[in-house]
Amino acid sequence: MARIAGIDLPKNKRGEIGLTYIYGIGRSTAQRILDKAGIDYNVKVQEWDDEQLTAIRTVINDEIKVEGALRSEVQLNIKRLMDIGCYRGLRHRKHLPVRGQRTKNNSRTRKGKRKTVANKKKATK
Repeated sequence: MARIAGIDLPKNKRGEIGLTYIYGIGRSTAQRILDKAGIDYNVKVQEWDDEQLTAIRTVINDEIKVEGALRSEVQLNIKRLMDIGCYRGLRHRKHLPVRGQRTKNNSRTRKGKRKTVANKKKATK
């Protein structure tokens, strides 16, 4: 089993797809890594030998920030926005969408479960 950056890659996937299981690596980055390591995209992960694995690991360690380091950097960036009090930081602080989406009807993922507010009763004469 191939283990890179603390992640067990799926054995039966193509190399290009298998690398995307690592946080911070998408399709284009995976292709660039495999190009630099000199490995074909279509070779499955279980068919990589130790030499190829070592080449992939060195490319990832030297050039790309992945997993824990990347997650902590993203969290620090969000914390910085919140500390300086910019608009994006305020949206993060209020748990609302940050990138200009409408919030009247949608954005349930960001806002959470609905909090129903009852109507006021009309005064009878």
